[in-house]
Amino acid sequence: AASLTRGLQRLVLSSPNVAVATRLQGTAVINRTAAVWLPPGCLLTRQHPSACCLHTTVPSARAERDEDGKRHWEGQNRRVLPPQAPGEPRNPASVWVSRRNFKYSHHKLWYIATMVRGMSIDEALAQLSAIPKKGARLVEEVLLEGQEMAVKECNVEYKSNLWVAESIAAKGRHTKAIRYHGRGHFGIMHCGYCHYLVRLEEGPPPPGRRDPTGFDKAKEYMDRLKMRTIQHGL
Repeated sequence: AASLTRGLQRLVLSSPNVAVATRLQGTAVINRTAAVWLPPGCLLTRQHPSACCLHTTVPSARAERDEDGKRHWEGQNRRVLPPQAPGEPRNPASVWVSRRNFKYSHHKLWYIATMVRGMSIDEALAQLSAIPKKGARLVEEVLLEGQEMAVKECNVEYKSNLWVAESIAAKGRHTKAIRYHGRGHFGIMHCGYCHYLVRLEEGPPPPGRRDPTGFDKAKEYMDRLKMRTIQHGL
């Protein structure tokens, strides 16, 4: 067994195209034509001239990416802002609230989340009370939770002095299940979940705040086309 292991090691080291990936229990040496597993006692050393360019370290765990800030949404409540200079306007209080993995379609929730965006808290609750949909009840509960958190934890004096600064409907986890039919047939059921993220900000809503329409986006696109510069042109 020992002579066979040494022979395999010499065979692998003599190959010009070798990729080595070290694992916790041993070293897996992968060639173009065959894969050979070496026990932990037969690790490749850097003293051999053919093994000096091989990567034999354990890969570290990749940290979680939070590029858009949606993964740790409630963590923004613990952020401490730097002290302000004298005469500088006071930073308004912000409350970050979310509801995860709610049994509802994120496509349907997008319409409700877009409607309340930019409204005051009282106006948003009044509009949601007139919508007989499951998503409206979800958004209403989250807004009431954020309103209560703003008064108790963020020292907001008046609970009506809030407006919806951000309202996002995101896609949650989706699962599949089998629906059995007659005569041996079956179908696939798609069970969708969604996330709702909202940020309440202290103060009145800014005037004239609205989402860009299709005409506004087309106009912005045409303006970018007119501002183009042709390289090496007249």
